[in-house]
Amino acid sequence: MGSLSYLLQTLGLLLLCCAVAANKVPLTNAKYKNPKEPLGVRIKNLMSRMTLEEKIGQMIQVKRANATAEVIKKYFIGSVFSGGGSVPKPNASPEAWVDMVNEIQKKALSTRLGIPIIYGIDAVHGHNNVYNATIFPHNIGLGVTRDPGLVKRIGEATALEVRATGIQYVFAPCIAVCRDPRWGRCYESYSEDHRIVQQMTEIIPGLQGDLPTNQKGVPFVAGKTKVAACAKHFVGDGGTLRGMNANNTVTSSNGLFGIHMPAYYDAVNKGVATVMVSYSSLNGLKMHANKKLITGFLKNKLKFRGIVISDYLGVDQITTPLGANYSHSINAAITAGLDMIMGSSNLTELIDELTSQVKRKLIPMSRIDDAVKRILRVKFTMGLVGLFEDPMADHSLTSQLGSKEHRELAREAVRKSLVLLKNGENADKPLLPLPKKTKKILVAGTHADNLGYQCGGWTISWQGLSGNNLTIGKHIHTCPHSILGFLKFTNSDSRFTLIGICYL
Repeated sequence: MGSLSYLLQTLGLLLLCCAVAANKVPLTNAKYKNPKEPLGVRIKNLMSRMTLEEKIGQMIQVKRANATAEVIKKYFIGSVFSGGGSVPKPNASPEAWVDMVNEIQKKALSTRLGIPIIYGIDAVHGHNNVYNATIFPHNIGLGVTRDPGLVKRIGEATALEVRATGIQYVFAPCIAVCRDPRWGRCYESYSEDHRIVQQMTEIIPGLQGDLPTNQKGVPFVAGKTKVAACAKHFVGDGGTLRGMNANNTVTSSNGLFGIHMPAYYDAVNKGVATVMVSYSSLNGLKMHANKKLITGFLKNKLKFRGIVISDYLGVDQITTPLGANYSHSINAAITAGLDMIMGSSNLTELIDELTSQVKRKLIPMSRIDDAVKRILRVKFTMGLVGLFEDPMADHSLTSQLGSKEHRELAREAVRKSLVLLKNGENADKPLLPLPKKTKKILVAGTHADNLGYQCGGWTISWQGLSGNNLTIGKHIHTCPHSILGFLKFTNSDSRFTLIGICYL
């Protein structure tokens, strides 16, 4: 009996050692490393090797400044991002961006399973955080064009410029339907008319590439000249009371599904890789905690199979004041269906609390597995061979940043988005067209000789900047033929103030 017991114990120890050895270091012939294996097989094989800590790490997106070797190695971080103004150094070259992203990627690849990170950035009117990038008109201007083909070409150009800096993921497009012009972010919306917003979702195949036939709802990125897109902010961000940012949208079912939701049908059908949740509430419930719409509708009804990501500190903001009941916020967000959390006021607390809640079965393991499966699906389908096979960027596309062709495209967009609000006092005495022999034209107002103001928000920094030195470009004084924007008439003798934008 004693020898049998010893034999069983020895056998059990050997089996345990084999299991540990199999999981300790990923073998070169592991199925998840083989691009010839079906996508589902690769995801399943990799997930079977992952610990809970590694799975939760994939669900975390940290700021660039926090993406240290220690943090990535300790927490197995899945994604990194640059917020508005977060750059390698002032006026950084595309080569500097590539080198920075690659350094972060090397840290991720050195972890046990070598899962690459996906790097995200706000590129909402061109690659707007980057010095010398082409700046396109904001969405409110592009909506005026009623030209989905133009918007798709802008998406293609933006993708090239983003890839030129080594980045694979953009937090765009914003498909909000702005219902109140008092909303400070109304310029990020294509229109108050959902039908125009739906047309403009054509920017998604511009950014990601055209979706293959019979592949609706599945995330898709065509190659290394394309990027993963992000439809935002789900849902109702443009309908808040009195236009107050991140406030409460009060609407009926008809208003929700007839006005604010339709563009998401198009975005999902076009294979958008990610969807970002809105800071705002819907009929009193924070969207970051809205399980009915995130899981019930977006994931289950629309069959969206990509990543649902929070907005920056969106989980922290579920409670007031920010982070007041963080354990509740984490539980509410993850059980509602969020797959990736962008930023945290306390990274260690976020990871420790999320891990604890899973171990205590307050959050089911199935919810974690769903999130990680979605994240890996996007990473495996990033490009023709996937992010796993080709994780490193190079300098081959750096010439695309601010290229002549892209600036010409921006000029075209400017021409097509010009809006004349008023032509003189009455039809009998129009101000335009101006006489061809006019010697001087007055362009007045605080924005007239200010490149930063003409570019608007989300240019180099989150709120935009004042002055003429923020990036390379021409402003109204140097390109009067290419004015984009609005002329605001201020009194009866037709003087006006420029409140618009010029191409760069």
